[in-house]
Amino acid sequence: MEPQTVPAVFIKTVDRFEDRVALREKEYGLWREITWKEFGRSVRWACLGMVALGLEKGQRVSIISENNPEWFIADLGVQSAGGITVGIYTTNSPFELKYIVEHSESRILHVQDEEQLDKVLEVREELPCLEWIVVFDMEGLRKFRDDRVMSFEALLELGKAYEPDHPGLYEKLVQNVGPDDIAIFIYTSGTTGMPKAAMLSHSNIVWTNRVLNRLWNTSTSDEFLSFLPLAHIAERNVSFFGPLLSGAVVNFAENMETVPEDMREVQPTIFFAVPRIWEKFYSSVFLAMKDAIWIARTAFRWATNLGKQVAELRLAHQPVPFWLRVRHLIADWLVFRNIRRTLGMDRARVLVSGGAPVSPEILKFFHGMGVELREVYGQTEDCGPTTIHADGDIVIGTVGKPIPGIEVKIAEDGEILVKGSNVFQGYFKNPELTAETMIDGWMHSGDIGEFDGQGNLKITDRKKDIIITSGGKNITPQHIENELKFSPYINDAVVIGDGRKYLTALIMLDEENIMKYAQDERIPFTTYKSLTEASEIQKLVQGEVDSVNSRLARVEQIKVFRLLDIKLTSEDGELTATMKLKRRYINEKYKNVIDSMYRG
Repeated sequence: MEPQTVPAVFIKTVDRFEDRVALREKEYGLWREITWKEFGRSVRWACLGMVALGLEKGQRVSIISENNPEWFIADLGVQSAGGITVGIYTTNSPFELKYIVEHSESRILHVQDEEQLDKVLEVREELPCLEWIVVFDMEGLRKFRDDRVMSFEALLELGKAYEPDHPGLYEKLVQNVGPDDIAIFIYTSGTTGMPKAAMLSHSNIVWTNRVLNRLWNTSTSDEFLSFLPLAHIAERNVSFFGPLLSGAVVNFAENMETVPEDMREVQPTIFFAVPRIWEKFYSSVFLAMKDAIWIARTAFRWATNLGKQVAELRLAHQPVPFWLRVRHLIADWLVFRNIRRTLGMDRARVLVSGGAPVSPEILKFFHGMGVELREVYGQTEDCGPTTIHADGDIVIGTVGKPIPGIEVKIAEDGEILVKGSNVFQGYFKNPELTAETMIDGWMHSGDIGEFDGQGNLKITDRKKDIIITSGGKNITPQHIENELKFSPYINDAVVIGDGRKYLTALIMLDEENIMKYAQDERIPFTTYKSLTEASEIQKLVQGEVDSVNSRLARVEQIKVFRLLDIKLTSEDGELTATMKLKRRYINEKYKNVIDSMYRG
């Protein structure tokens, strides 16, 4: 019988692939390899170390760190002991960290380094439940002394020393973990208030990732690049739980800034990213070609036009004429293969966008250059995926068909409902909200959608985000916002218009691209704020808005816009940790700016 819990799956994989590489981490410019045997030994010691500190089954342990082997080891150590792992975003403030540790009643907290430790120490006196803090990286803390703070190395040594006096305890602990036990809490992004703790069981996780691995034909020959926050269920599935089942190799990016370089070095075979990352990839290609010599620019325009024609035919499941296939092969040899290699996608066979809708034009661009980017749709509450584009069955404008083994239906009011083995166990300490979300076995997603004639799901909008103008017109803002974000100069946009006569938009510029444009065009500026006020930049953005308006129905067109003169960050509360806009918060914070667009 196949193992049904995360630690049991891990032990089986360690036994199967002992000396094969499990993880790679870059240190001082070199990739350091960790075998499955080494990985397994560290998890065993981490588990026993936390048990020695008093961790018991069902208790919570939090982790706040960038992606690294220690994150994986600590997470599996907690689950092996029957505990529940709680991921915290590194961008969370001390207040947000305090809320999650306090709400989850975490007894142990793993932190990455001195910066994250400082956050904890700032609020520790208000956390009576917190007993131990474990630090992954002790750089800058060698002289630091605290009776309740220890290094990760010390934790492993504690577990190693604990084992001889408790033979067989690790195996016994793993055997005591059941499929229906809670494995992890995922704190949702909190776009409408404080985050909620979704409880996911071992069964939820193992079942979901077995399905994903079958859909993607994942094997030991696959390589992943882990860089998105592991506190989010999507990254946890793709670069952690999935490889535990398949034995694939996980490579850790040094940091977010080095992702392009790490991509080129690793050339992952399966790659998941949120739309903002795919938009950045597109912008980097677009701007690189803008600065290229004229023959390269000409070749790029010719190739992308060909690519778009081929992509539109293939995505419509129509035959590509022989003459067009030949020309596309030439374009691939001259242009596209070099772009794929530069982006780190030369070996990629599965590329996925998820977490939010991605612009159809972005999808067509990547398909045109031979990168079959597909979308996945879902939420934390169903362990990540609800629907996904299957290989060879990608329909732009939809998010694919339901993953095998689950049911998806549309309620009378258009809300998407889900039932299956991936659906969560409820919200921790919130039975009222659980009862609102789970009705008669169906998980209410909060999203509005419809099925096309082929069984593909189309997301219309968030149930609470639909704009109803004063004229009674229903507008779905995400589609318009995605069209605006296709511009390399626009980083984000919020469409306004609920109860108003017409639509307006708050627009956030892409700082890097807009500054380069200003330098190339010799537009004087001193600060980012002064740049947003420059008439040339206003004119540039107006042109981008006009271009989008030309593709929209009259009622959907943006009549007025304002450029925000500050950069939105999760630290200031405008964005969630997964880079989603907090629409309600922005509407309140920029009320005066919004009102100015409707005066007169």
